[in-house]
Amino acid sequence: MTSNTPISRFSLTTLSLGLVALLAACAGTPAPGSRSVTVERTTFGIAHITAPDYEGLAYGTAYAHAQDNVCQTAEHLLTLRGERTQFFGAQNTGELGLGRMPNPQIDLFIRYHMDDAALARASATTNADVRASLRGYVAGYNRYLQDAGPHGLPEACRGKPWVRPMTMADLSRATELSMIQGGLGALAGAVLAAVPPAPGAKTGAAPVDLQQAVAEIGRHSFNANPQGGELGSNGWAFGRNATPDGRGLLLGNPHFPWNGTNRFWQLHQTIPGQLDVMGATGGLSPVVSIGFNKDVAWTHTVSTGKRFTLYELKLDPNDPTVYMVDGQPKKMVARTVALPGGATPVQHTFYATDWGPVISLPRAGLGWTAQKAYALRDANTLNVRSAESWMKMALARNVGELRAAMGNQGIPWINTLAADRDGQAMYADLSVVPDVSADMLKTCAPSPAAAGLLNAAGLAVLDGSRGACAWHQDRTAAAPGVIAPARMPVVVTPDWVQNSNDSYWLSNPHVPPMAGVSPLVGPVGVPQRLRTRSGILEIEARLAGRDGLPGNRMGASELRSVIFRDRNLAGMLVMDDLQAACTAAGTALTTDQALGCRVLSAWNRTSNADAKGAALFREFWRKAKDVPKVWRVPFDPAQPVTTPSGLDMATPATRDAVFKALGDGVSRVRTAGFAADVALGVPQSLTVRGQKIALHGGDEFEGVLNKLESQGQPTIDAKGYAINYGSSYMQVVGFDERGPLAQGLLTYGQSVDPASPRAYDQLPLFAAKQWHPLPFHAADVQAQREGKPLQLAY
Repeated sequence: MTSNTPISRFSLTTLSLGLVALLAACAGTPAPGSRSVTVERTTFGIAHITAPDYEGLAYGTAYAHAQDNVCQTAEHLLTLRGERTQFFGAQNTGELGLGRMPNPQIDLFIRYHMDDAALARASATTNADVRASLRGYVAGYNRYLQDAGPHGLPEACRGKPWVRPMTMADLSRATELSMIQGGLGALAGAVLAAVPPAPGAKTGAAPVDLQQAVAEIGRHSFNANPQGGELGSNGWAFGRNATPDGRGLLLGNPHFPWNGTNRFWQLHQTIPGQLDVMGATGGLSPVVSIGFNKDVAWTHTVSTGKRFTLYELKLDPNDPTVYMVDGQPKKMVARTVALPGGATPVQHTFYATDWGPVISLPRAGLGWTAQKAYALRDANTLNVRSAESWMKMALARNVGELRAAMGNQGIPWINTLAADRDGQAMYADLSVVPDVSADMLKTCAPSPAAAGLLNAAGLAVLDGSRGACAWHQDRTAAAPGVIAPARMPVVVTPDWVQNSNDSYWLSNPHVPPMAGVSPLVGPVGVPQRLRTRSGILEIEARLAGRDGLPGNRMGASELRSVIFRDRNLAGMLVMDDLQAACTAAGTALTTDQALGCRVLSAWNRTSNADAKGAALFREFWRKAKDVPKVWRVPFDPAQPVTTPSGLDMATPATRDAVFKALGDGVSRVRTAGFAADVALGVPQSLTVRGQKIALHGGDEFEGVLNKLESQGQPTIDAKGYAINYGSSYMQVVGFDERGPLAQGLLTYGQSVDPASPRAYDQLPLFAAKQWHPLPFHAADVQAQREGKPLQLAY
């Protein structure tokens, strides 16, 4: 419409209505600085934020988190902008999700994947409270940068040019990266490896050994490797039939990295008369993700559900960038991304299909050849629903309302376990899973080698040459192509439920699993990881009064004790047979093997810090567990908690391999500079402010509930075990007539800054197997308050 075009009556009416709406909106928006948020700190620096609305709550949360972790956030923002190479150099590496990659690869992937316009459109669909919360978080972080000034920051980022204010786009990118770290983010390297075959290349690739393929997929995957290295956790919930007071009781024990934005941070958020919730959250999050209110407590464990499928593409023999769907050719979309600066530009060309970006994992038999290519579709891309889920969960009054709060399917890749003051317990996998049935996996099977990866490695590959193999569309699902909540497994019971990162199958072994669940949610009738078995054994022993435990009920003090018993299930399963074989072998053993037998015969089969022989067992079992047919009693799906078990020392080849692993374990411990019978807390320790702290806990493959790992370290070395992963935020929550009775701890403390008094200040508590009373009620907050409350106008 030009300036001399007459304005119609309709146009005037429309403009008038728009002006009225704008004025009304302005009238309803408080003036900047007219509201205030209060931040109080209690013992160990736990932040208590009180504000009149969600915007203020997020404002104070961001400010307080930045007080503890501003450099970590600033660096993560650099990652999210794809600028690591510019500021940290092409020769260095950085974190992307759970892994590390060269800076140029991170920047290229981020610049390719992140679509700010699409993210903004998705964010606009969230409710008003979520949008206000996101605005508040951005403003609160930026306020801290302003108040601290460039030279008032910790040494790691003081005066650095890469410390810049946060934008709404940055925060949207942070959410997106968190959502896809269970799928596309974990396979970023495979996206970067996707390059079309050269003209005249062979039409196919050589067959790949299945075990090699499984290992390669496990190296890249978020949760496909059952032997550890992925995010984990233990969650137990007890109902009225299993607790002494008839109220609910919850254990939350997430196993997460001790570094990076996946670190937890403790907080308590209050909107007077509306919201009162306490717990923990990750970096760049305005809401409590694991926690409790006066009526219900919840925790999360990583689910076995698949977040993506691959599609096997049939290619045009004359052009490997053309794929066929229902007999029709489709051209891949090529886009070249270049990093700014540098004499020699760093760039990469990415290829996308209607199914998603092309990936390449040649060592898994999933390379890009002249005949085939593979594309990845991630169900969590543009998932902006998680903040709303956690906001509603914080308001729940019982497990039923908590379940309803997750109905928008914003929870990306985790199970939920919960207990309420009415005595109900719940296990729920309401995560985001592609809607692919068992029948569809058969009818849409790709080539035999690719199809075999589902059972072998948990990787689902579908036939991309048929449009009918698109994910099923259920109108009751929160997003196109994902399984609707009504078809996801949920157990609500007055008894008990547990999860330690296996599927829903044995959430309570006495409750039949939900029928008709897609295989992509998780397997049934398969061997369970040792932690799952250990958890069920501990719970049932406590409730039945076995193994020296008093019976009938699980109370809060008993629950706190049980999780720190540090029983090594692998040791309990195999040591009797190993000792018998040692005695039978006698002088036929080598010197190191005989020494190993003596040390492990005296070991108490725990991973306590004072357990002599625990380090040797870890190094022995690290290799022995992979001996073919090592178990004497094979897995029996009718007895999944007690099998497999024992060592098959009657078979000569197995016996020789097990003894070799034992001798090699002694050698590795000695080469690292430790005695074979060294107490575990000597090599497994951290030095904090000059104090060496011996740590209890074991590795995933040992079946120790209290998991501690030195990820990225293949074996013990001269510095021992560099613990960087495992038990993190821990909570045990019960209830009385007033509300929650909670104790917890955060192993590594509130701050990542080594100069901060809040860095690792809770580690001595963890090492001593002690817990801290979490101050939820006003009087408890007052009693534990440290320093003066901080008032922030916004």
